[in-house]
Amino acid sequence: MAERSQYEELARQISAIGAVKREMARGLPPECPPASAAVLMLLNKHGEMRTSQLAELMAIDMSVTSRHVAHVADRGWIERHPDPQDGRSRLLRISDRGERFLTDLSAHTIESLAAHLHDWSDEDVAQLNDLLNRLRASFGDCRARGGQPHETKTTATH
Repeated sequence: MAERSQYEELARQISAIGAVKREMARGLPPECPPASAAVLMLLNKHGEMRTSQLAELMAIDMSVTSRHVAHVADRGWIERHPDPQDGRSRLLRISDRGERFLTDLSAHTIESLAAHLHDWSDEDVAQLNDLLNRLRASFGDCRARGGQPHETKTTATH
């Protein structure tokens, strides 16, 4: 297990990732805030789904998710249609227009990363990808256990 000081530094680095995300968001078109891009990416990755499932994947409240869905729907990037299993619910799917927009958005993001990381080796980028995947998986495991991290055994001395 890592030392406490390493976890403190990791906490600082994760906090600093916010600055990276904000810088990348500045490159998004004005009509596409980061949450809209997330809606498109999730629908593209997971396929058709209900708003409730999207809210769960985005880890945000249903009312907030509904606003994001309305935003992308108003731009024609997604389609909404009745759920054949439950007529009261609607299914969301990315539209052809949304797929084209997402393709352009992804190309821009890749170009931005390549420009900012031009002096990184392929191995460095691969290692960062691997470590970020592990970090996400560790927190995914935590979510599956109801938000509780792995318990660690401690020994008490009397």
